Amino acid sequence: MNTTMRTPKPYWNPYLSGVGLGLILLASFVVAGRGLGVSGAINGLVTSIMTASGFQALFGDWVFVEVLGLIAGAMASGALAGRMHRTVDSGPRITSRTRLLLAVSGGTLVGFGSRFAHGCTSGQALSGGALMSVGSWIFMIALFATAYAFAGVLRRAWQ
Repeated sequence: MNTTMRTPKPYWNPYLSGVGLGLILLASFVVAGRGLGVSGAINGLVTSIMTASGFQALFGDWVFVEVLGLIAGAMASGALAGRMHRTVDSGPRITSRTRLLLAVSGGTLVGFGSRFAHGCTSGQALSGGALMSVGSWIFMIALFATAYAFAGVLRRAWQ
């Protein structure tokens, strides 16, 4: 196994990436008749397992296919950019174990929250925002304001 890591390529231009994401969102509306969102795929998976209906019904759900594409696209992008390797990023004040515990805890809370709210941040912000939903725009403003408010506290843990 070759453990030599090559120099990663620079990240994509965020403006071009945003335009690309917008085009993918538009294609999602045109092709599937619905926007982007991830939490429905987990719900579909759990529902399929619980009802033992098999994977054929699951593959008929657009959101599940979307998530498979999301995973495959992320892996292809990471591999092509030379950024795909097994590591745990954390600051000097947080151990890898604590970082993983926080990531799993945060992911679990977001998962429960998205089911409680009947949607995830990508569905709410991207799809709802594109449809000019007032509630989605309020959500996005609150999300970014909260992130900005906590950025200073979390930055210290990474330095």
